[in-house]
Amino acid sequence: MANGKQSRGLKREPKSYVDSVKEFARDSQNFWVKCKKPTRQEYLKILYACMMGFIVMGFIGYLVKLVFIPINNIILS
Repeated sequence: MANGKQSRGLKREPKSYVDSVKEFARDSQNFWVKCKKPTRQEYLKILYACMMGFIVMGFIGYLVKLVFIPINNIILS
């Protein structure tokens, strides 16, 4: 570099396998401690969002099928 300093984050010491496993275990434990069971209201919101996704994707698939059936018949006829 111009002033002899290395920029941060460019060089990192490689982690050993044991350090990686320890870090993963620590992160997993922190995640598990912070998790909580959803309330009924939260569960219903998630259920509603998934239901809407299924309906929208089904409708899009239906429209695509509806458009391509006549096109396929024209091409193959």
